Amino acid sequence: MKNSLYRGLTALTLSTALLGLTTSCMKDLDQTPKFELTPDKVYVDLNGYKQVLAKLYGGFALTGPSGPGSGDIRGIDAGTSDYIRQYWSAQELTTDEAVIAWNDPGVQEWHNMNWDANGPLLRGLYNRSYYEIAICNEFIREATDDKLSSRLGSGEQAQGKLFRAEARFLRAVAYSHIIDLFGNGPFVTENDAVGASRPPYYTRKQLYDYVVSELQAISTELAPARTNEYGRVDQAAAHGYLARMYLNAGVYTGTPEFAKAAEEAKKVIDSGYSLSTTASAASSAYGRNFLADNNLPPAANEIIWPVIFDITRVQSFGGTTFLVNGATSGADGAWQRYVGQSTGWGGLRTTSALVEKFFLAGGDTVRDTRGRFWAPGQTLAISDLSQFTQGLGVIKYRNITSNGTGLGGSLNFSGVDFPMLRLSDMMLIYAEAAARGNADRAIALGYVNQIRARAFRNAAGSAITNAQMTPEFILDERARELHWEATRRTDLIRYNRFVEATYLWPWKGGVAAGRAVEPFRTIFPIPSSDLTANSNLRQNPGY
Repeated sequence: MKNSLYRGLTALTLSTALLGLTTSCMKDLDQTPKFELTPDKVYVDLNGYKQVLAKLYGGFALTGPSGPGSGDIRGIDAGTSDYIRQYWSAQELTTDEAVIAWNDPGVQEWHNMNWDANGPLLRGLYNRSYYEIAICNEFIREATDDKLSSRLGSGEQAQGKLFRAEARFLRAVAYSHIIDLFGNGPFVTENDAVGASRPPYYTRKQLYDYVVSELQAISTELAPARTNEYGRVDQAAAHGYLARMYLNAGVYTGTPEFAKAAEEAKKVIDSGYSLSTTASAASSAYGRNFLADNNLPPAANEIIWPVIFDITRVQSFGGTTFLVNGATSGADGAWQRYVGQSTGWGGLRTTSALVEKFFLAGGDTVRDTRGRFWAPGQTLAISDLSQFTQGLGVIKYRNITSNGTGLGGSLNFSGVDFPMLRLSDMMLIYAEAAARGNADRAIALGYVNQIRARAFRNAAGSAITNAQMTPEFILDERARELHWEATRRTDLIRYNRFVEATYLWPWKGGVAAGRAVEPFRTIFPIPSSDLTANSNLRQNPGY
């Protein structure tokens, strides 16, 4: 079953894991693990190691070890503190792809682009990222060659080393989010003494160099592509994140690396993953990537790394439960049934800017199966962000199986796994590099037209020409293909469209027609509480 990775998840949340970040990233982060076991009672055999590895993966899906009231971090509502929910909000609610109706503290600051260093949601996002780094560090400390050889049999040590490589990957991902979102920050690894005070401040370039070197190192230590247990990463995932790092290197370091991005993306494309091209009774081929059985082919052949969610064993008010329920009306039974739920929270919608992307390049929301919006009872235009009926609903994530069976039931948790990496993203990374003159255009054009053929059900006229494959076209195609997958903010920044007046969308910067905002808002502030706790840190300019 898809949830075997989390089965038997230990209650250990690693008391010593957090000591490596004291005092910065401990006192101010309010990270409070609930632990019933100590490391010397857990790291005794391979099963113990795997239980803790499950905790590391679960850090992206779960908010704590045992439901409400047991959150790993404090200072934020537990359901809101979910890694995917926080990361998605920062990447999507700040852009043309999503708005939200609620008025919880900090929520409207995302789209208004007026956040500051004291906001609870930014602090929660920062804390969650460093919590993941902390527990990965502790696992890696307990998985040295010497400790593995003393605790595991000779036939098990290779598995222990594989677990260690996966922990390094997950830590690299969390650090990559710090790079992208905050730019700079405290830095600590397994090599730092437990309890060391005030971790050093690393610049964006230093963190970038570290993450790239880690991903390069583990790219041969992870399991070969498509050979690992479902939900666990493989070599393709490492190459995929390297492709993303290189794609944004110009932003992160000032030196573009598009040719390297294409090279890494090509390794993933050639590794054995394949696009989902078979429709079902309930969904298009594209849409099957976002259903409750996307752990099965054909979706499982396309999704390189899924974060697992389940209606009974991996419950959260974040993750895809947030993306399904949050984007569904609480008063429209037909809408609820369509997405497989019996409730809706009435929060998330999109702006006209995203909808209009589907009417470019010869498309529309009927022919292009990626453009699935709920219109009954909704208006396209938004005059009041707090009104859920203003703005079309996005019905991308649906808690149904491919045959149309709804899984919401009485609990209304989602069983849709969140795609952290998909093959089509790699194909578009290669295409962007080619459009910028750094990869083979003929190969890239083939990738783009494969994606579009799937989207248009192989209809005539879906293919583009070589002349049409410009960087600007790729940006729009990424919106059509990858909307609501937590890539949009990063894409807009790379294209100089995020803070600038050259691209406006409804309510950008808190103004109905949209406005340019301050250039420093391409990165978020380091939380004030962390600056107070660690004198080594420096606030990002403008905050």
